[in-house]
Amino acid sequence: MAAVGLGLALAASTAQAETSTLDGAASNLAFGSIKFNDTGEVHSFKSIDGTVAENGAVTLGIDLSSVETQIDIRNERMVEHVFKNAPRASISAQIDMAAMEAVAVGDSTVMEVEGNLDLLGVDVPLYGDMFIMRLARDKVMVTTDSMMFLSTADAEIDPGVDKLMELADLPNIVRAVPVTLRLMFDADGRSG
Repeated sequence: MAAVGLGLALAASTAQAETSTLDGAASNLAFGSIKFNDTGEVHSFKSIDGTVAENGAVTLGIDLSSVETQIDIRNERMVEHVFKNAPRASISAQIDMAAMEAVAVGDSTVMEVEGNLDLLGVDVPLYGDMFIMRLARDKVMVTTDSMMFLSTADAEIDPGVDKLMELADLPNIVRAVPVTLRLMFDADGRSG
């Protein structure tokens, strides 16, 4: 889940290197879980926000209390035991703005992005290929180009996952978490 956003916003620049803001309603950060070795489920966060600065600094914020697993009690358990009632996680990355500016309206590119997830005070390096498409001069879509995975051990959330297994009486939960992103960025208005 975390990886979450890694490339997250990589792509939110416009042809004039303006700042950009994530359209949270049009964006999606999803992650999966596998239990019983063969039962997969898809989860997401209902509230994410983000920006891209003129210098290519990307930030993505995740409201951890907005986790949606399709089961209310599981949402509550995730917030309490995995996320320790922390309000937010964040992702930071740096993108090549010159490469972003070179993408014309209607064109796309794939960009390798390195970032960092801050989850419960633990820094987790993130790497992934992001598919970037300029939909309009002032609108960019960023998605994962290939599957990304987050290790629960690297994120130091294994004790919380263990507690979920205990509460749900599960024999196992796979500790490699697949993550996908669809991020929509709009250029901010220019003054003057």
